[in-house]
Amino acid sequence: MNDDRAFHGLDGIELRHLRGFVAVAEECSFTHAADRLRIGQPALTRTVRALESALGARLLDRTTRRVELTDAGRRLYADLAPLLPRLAAALRSPTGPATLRLGFTSLLPAACTALTADFEAATGAGVRLVRRDSPLAGLETGDADIVVLRGEVPRDAGLRTTVLLHEPRVAAVPRTPLPAGSRTAGRTPGHAGKDGLTAAQAAALRAVARRRVLDWAELAELPLVVNTVTGSTRPELWPAGRQPQRACTAGNFDEWLEAVAAGHGVGVAPEPVAQRHTHPGIRYLRLKNAPAVPVHLALPARDAHPLAERFFTLGARTRPSAGEAPTAPGGRAPGSVSP
Repeated sequence: MNDDRAFHGLDGIELRHLRGFVAVAEECSFTHAADRLRIGQPALTRTVRALESALGARLLDRTTRRVELTDAGRRLYADLAPLLPRLAAALRSPTGPATLRLGFTSLLPAACTALTADFEAATGAGVRLVRRDSPLAGLETGDADIVVLRGEVPRDAGLRTTVLLHEPRVAAVPRTPLPAGSRTAGRTPGHAGKDGLTAAQAAALRAVARRRVLDWAELAELPLVVNTVTGSTRPELWPAGRQPQRACTAGNFDEWLEAVAAGHGVGVAPEPVAQRHTHPGIRYLRLKNAPAVPVHLALPARDAHPLAERFFTLGARTRPSAGEAPTAPGGRAPGSVSP
């Protein structure tokens, strides 16, 4: 009875209220959220205020410069973000063709082409590719049903995973390293920070820019550009006491690429990803003794989409033997050139 009374108290809430709130939460701006939803900003403001009134809670803190979620807003967004896309899928015509949303970040592995074809042949369902520059490739927001993730998957992410393959790592070095004293540390590429390249680091970067091959251990002496959102290489992969300095961080692969090209430091990436993304300011070098990058299929540990379960099962059947890692023809790193 109490649950029924609470439910009827929310009768005034409509889907547009929830969609409006989620858009503002993700854009951190009423203006940008209104553009995304193709409605006027005053109408969106009224919509969010109506939701707050119905719930009896303030969801957003508004100032003249920014919009931030309150504690209540963060809790509501965490529940709604994965729910709304699934609700939209449930409301589509049940006679329409079934579609699986496969999420990925910077590049979908070639192995997924055959896997997708096998899945479509076995189920009759289609596969829609979804790229998201987020740690879980859109799974955490409900934009994807199953995802491809590179690197180690956090144990507390609430996922089931299976390894599809392993990819070798290559080093990305700037053709024109920055001089000693250049300030590089910061949250975004090129953003000035407290520390700069030492004379030794600057000299080391100039030296490796002319190399063809590097050893994994040598990278500990070089400033490292780290993609903290979708990257698979961080200083913690090296032994304690022999870890490279984090020179600059990036929020996606494109930012990472530009930071390396700008001369802030050296980067490390899976070879297939590097092969797809060339840059005139970067050389890719083969890495010896580098640990391979595991490539996982991942889906929610609970309440996964039935089609995602089928895709996951097919992927688990076709995974490679332990230690298998594809290499480039002739053993050369993609994009490498003579000094």
